[in-house]
Amino acid sequence: MKPAPDTKWRDSMAYAPRFFVSMTLVLVAFAAVTYASTGSAATTAVQTLICAVLIQLGYFGAVLYLAWRVGKARKEKAGSGRPATDLEKAKPTVPVSMNEPGHSKP
Repeated sequence: MKPAPDTKWRDSMAYAPRFFVSMTLVLVAFAAVTYASTGSAATTAVQTLICAVLIQLGYFGAVLYLAWRVGKARKEKAGSGRPATDLEKAKPTVPVSMNEPGHSKP
């Protein structure tokens, strides 16, 4: 069995805390500019809410794309005709019944 790759989630594109901090900063800047241009708190609130929903939809789409890309890479790797590992070749020699208490019956 291969060890898991040494990756840091903080380095990935979809690291959630980084995204939420960035989104908050963008929404605050958007609200400030909207309020400065319209002078209406109600209009600013509605437009900022719409902006937040659009940003969340974009983030959701990006996460779906990343998951799809990883799944596609795994399928391509599995279908590449690689030889089975020892772990995949191993088969249990004793049948085990999980429905009966005690030892399994051969």
